[in-house]
Amino acid sequence: MHRGSDGGPGSSLKIAERRGPVVESGRASQGRVRRPAALPVACALFLAALLPGAAQQTSPPPQGGMGVATGGAHAAVLDSQHRPITAGGFVDNAPVVFTDISRQAGLQIFHHRSGTAQKRTILEAPGSGVALLDYDNDGWLDIYLVNGSTVAAMKGKEAPPRAMLLHNNHDGTFTDVTDRAGVGNDRWGFGVAVGDYDNDGWPDIYVANYGPNRLYHNNRDGTFTDVAVKAGVTAGGWSSGPTWGDYDRDGRLDLFVPGYVHFDIDHPPGLGENGGAASTCSFRGVKVMCGPLGLPGEGDHLFHNNGDGTFTDVSVKAGVDDSKKYYGLASVFLDVDDDGWLDLAVADDSTPNYLYHNNHDGTFRDDSFISGFALNEAGREQASMGIAVGDYNRDGRVDLFITTFSDDYDSLFRNEGQGSFSEITYESGLANPTIPFLGWGDCFLDYDNDGLPDIFTANGHVYPEVNGQPWGTTYAQRPQLFRNLNGVKFAEVPPATGSGLADVITGRGAACGDVFNDGHTDVVINAIDSTPVLLRNVVRNGNHWIAFRLIGGPKGPRDAIGAKVFVTAGGFRQRVDVFSGASYGSNSDPRPHFGLGSASTIERVEIDWPDGLKETIPPPAVDRIVTVTEGKGAPRRQ
Repeated sequence: MHRGSDGGPGSSLKIAERRGPVVESGRASQGRVRRPAALPVACALFLAALLPGAAQQTSPPPQGGMGVATGGAHAAVLDSQHRPITAGGFVDNAPVVFTDISRQAGLQIFHHRSGTAQKRTILEAPGSGVALLDYDNDGWLDIYLVNGSTVAAMKGKEAPPRAMLLHNNHDGTFTDVTDRAGVGNDRWGFGVAVGDYDNDGWPDIYVANYGPNRLYHNNRDGTFTDVAVKAGVTAGGWSSGPTWGDYDRDGRLDLFVPGYVHFDIDHPPGLGENGGAASTCSFRGVKVMCGPLGLPGEGDHLFHNNGDGTFTDVSVKAGVDDSKKYYGLASVFLDVDDDGWLDLAVADDSTPNYLYHNNHDGTFRDDSFISGFALNEAGREQASMGIAVGDYNRDGRVDLFITTFSDDYDSLFRNEGQGSFSEITYESGLANPTIPFLGWGDCFLDYDNDGLPDIFTANGHVYPEVNGQPWGTTYAQRPQLFRNLNGVKFAEVPPATGSGLADVITGRGAACGDVFNDGHTDVVINAIDSTPVLLRNVVRNGNHWIAFRLIGGPKGPRDAIGAKVFVTAGGFRQRVDVFSGASYGSNSDPRPHFGLGSASTIERVEIDWPDGLKETIPPPAVDRIVTVTEGKGAPRRQ
């Protein structure tokens, strides 16, 4: 999460040119970025495989006195009014995609809090996630907002901030039901993942904290009980973005919890002490908080579901314990090679990403480097924050989009089949527009229902010190939306003045979903030290859509996490996966949503259920949410 901009993280494995792209023009309308030189990916992967320990960084040397970096320093990109593009570039009379209805919906009653405004330690900086879930099974998405904390609260000297569960009133407003539900989580919270771990048909909530984690079991009456201790999933340390998935296909959801930084709240790192070397406590020559590089990392945890309400930590046995102690921030179970078994992707901050191949025997093989997912195409690790999952080019394979730090670009990884990925961000048009921004929560969503998945990112810096500097970046930043033009190229949607895309906020977690059951995907953002943002999708172009609520059979997870849905309409076949977690510490709508463009009929619907059953159902009518029960044939309308 934290790095300066000296042109490299100081890895001993220098397999590519370290210079970042250089802005040729400071004008937002004209700024073009020269692509950095890159070693061929195959060569980079080969060298990385020869020297597997070289990619791990713990305390890199300073380069030019500029601190720690995963990207190179870039010239400022300013708009026509000389504002940094991260807090500017607004376009009058541009089409409005999102309207900020946070206050009207009642979300302003929640206020996130994370340490002090100065952000003197790394614990205060990442912020928290948000989940969309139908906790009461009324057919409408509710909102769960994770909160942070303060050192004083952690030591019992003040009342702790609390998470909040907001019930969807079906009329565009929400009601705080936290106290009745019992999900306040008065701990320093970071991530959340939703899954029905006991297959009773009701979603449960796992919250990742600094300190013991929570597992809120749904009591099916509007209340929850924290059973984390009894279940054996408290973990401890500093946990980040979790994910649920049935990795061994025994019909029960298992739980993966990445660890971030090993942090001692009583002895926080400072310049010259507790791991705070000068090279890891500065950004562009300015003193800032220390880490994560230079600080010890936390291991990761895989908890196997025993089927009796308890779990067993099988991290080491399964081979996913993260012995290198990389800095994990986000994770997701998904089947990247389509062999019917869930693999595992982990976004790591300032260290290589993990991609674990499922061996079908309860263990995983670390394919991070050989898959092409560990590093970008220049053979360089990135400061990965969030993971988006989707088949953007409609080739039937699931692709990944990773948000990163400022002075680096968010990365699009195209799935080439058989568990292999190519990082093709520059070719897709996504690199240059994302370089000034610091990305967090993200998702693929078809905001205009044209049948091509688009990309949304929530942005916000971690260093308040960037404000007032001539670097072209800001602490609060506007979100970004990229339209999928043709399954190959993306273009940034202009942030219409006064619209939700012009919100300059301290974005962190983001969850996407059809909050109003109107067939249009909305976004909820949890902003650090601020109130949340609800962006309502107001695009009305006549395009059709279809969404599904899946109910798994007796041999698989009841909530169908791990399922793949394929819809053929208008001459195209689309794929959407059901997954838990991902984004940055957040959980999006579990109902697969498909934009259909002008197609008014569906030709074919295929479902690959997580227990291995492949089912084709009768094509439903469009513009509705359809409930499908595994093995039951004809669907029924919600």
